[in-house]
Amino acid sequence: MTDTPRPTKDRLIHSAATLFRTRGYHGVGLADVLADAQAPKGSLYHHFPNGKSDLAIAAATWASDEMLRLIAASFDGAKTFEAGATTLCYKLAKLFDKTGWDTCPIAATLFEGPDSTDMRAHASHIYEGWIAEVLDHAGRLGLSEDHAKAKAEHLFVLIQGGWMLARARRSSDVLRTLTSQL
Repeated sequence: MTDTPRPTKDRLIHSAATLFRTRGYHGVGLADVLADAQAPKGSLYHHFPNGKSDLAIAAATWASDEMLRLIAASFDGAKTFEAGATTLCYKLAKLFDKTGWDTCPIAATLFEGPDSTDMRAHASHIYEGWIAEVLDHAGRLGLSEDHAKAKAEHLFVLIQGGWMLARARRSSDVLRTLTSQL
C-alpha cells in the first residue's frame, strides 16, 4: 500500500512553513517553494491569489495549528498546570532538537516578512490563540481566572524568549528548565 500524496495546496503550505522557518521570509523565493513542494507555478496563484503574502499567512496558520495540538497534548491528562507546562517545554525541546535550531515559524514568517497590518494582525491572532489554549487548561486545572491568565501569558513569554536563548546557545536544555521560572 502506498501513501497518498498530499494535495498541492497542503504541499505548498508545508514547504513554505519549512523554508520560511529555516531561511526566513526574505530568504525564500516562490520558485524555492514550488520546487520544494513539487508543484506547478499556476497552482500557487490558484490557491494563493496574492502570492507570497497569502502563502505566508497560510504557512503561519499551519504552524500555529501544530503548536495548538502540541499544547493540547501536553496538558491532556496533566494533574497540575506545572505538570502540563513542563510536558509542553519538554516537547518543545524535542522539536527544537529535531528542527536544528530554527527560528519560530510564526516569527520568521509574519514578523520578518512584509511590514503589513494583515501580517501583524495575523501574528497577534495566532499568539492570542496559543495563550487562550493554555488559559483554558489552566482554568481546568483549578487556577483562578486572573492567575490562569497571568500564568498563560508568562509561559508564552518564557517559551518565546527561551527559544531564542536556546538558539543562541545551541542547546534545548534552556527549554527544559523554563517551568522553574513559573
